[in-house]
Amino acid sequence: MRSVPEYRPLPNDMFWEGAVNARWITGAFYRMGRHEWLTDLGWQQMSADGIARVIDLRNPGEINRRVHDPVVDHEGIEGVQILELPLETSDNERFASVAVPYMNHTSMYRLVCEEFGDQLRAVFEALSKTEHSTVIHCSAGRDRSGLIATLLLDLAGRSEDIVAHDELAVRGINEWHRVSPRKHPYESYQNEPELRRNIAERAQGLQEFLQWLGSARDFLSSCGMQSADLDQLQNLARQPKP
Repeated sequence: MRSVPEYRPLPNDMFWEGAVNARWITGAFYRMGRHEWLTDLGWQQMSADGIARVIDLRNPGEINRRVHDPVVDHEGIEGVQILELPLETSDNERFASVAVPYMNHTSMYRLVCEEFGDQLRAVFEALSKTEHSTVIHCSAGRDRSGLIATLLLDLAGRSEDIVAHDELAVRGINEWHRVSPRKHPYESYQNEPELRRNIAERAQGLQEFLQWLGSARDFLSSCGMQSADLDQLQNLARQPKP
């Protein structure tokens, strides 16, 4: 049975038992919240859906099991590689002064791009080497995952889907806050009017970020990513939905 039976996935979410905020982004790429929410069966379902790699964007200090997480037999993740590629560094003073208490809004996407180009390049170089399908995740599956998803959608020529995709991520983790057995230290469930205001503010932040970005390919090239890797990444991002 699911670790949290009350959690209601959104339409078209991936049903990997225990997963929170799990959905297809584009091509060979998916996203979700922290992987510790998955049950053994959830890992097996993920593998059966062709997922061969999970990229964890969290900082090392965030990676831990919590009291309410399901107990997982290591055999449940056999065949699925977990790759830890933190998207940010905590000792960056400019980032730390803005991301209080953490990166939690689309208005911070530009800052992350400006300060952590090397980390972003490492993530996208790993994504370009995907042989089957890859899941990216952070903690909530909303903000750090959202930046990666935004760039992937732009690379795929699907920039018109970015705002709607962000809304799904916001709604998905809000649903988790409704039923989570663990009280979050900074966030709580938002009612629909409050949630809509949050979604609208994030959409504005996304529009401003995309105007600054211009092109995800050009940005990643400026970070030092090679043309051959970018070509492979775009091919993977433009594949039809599995």
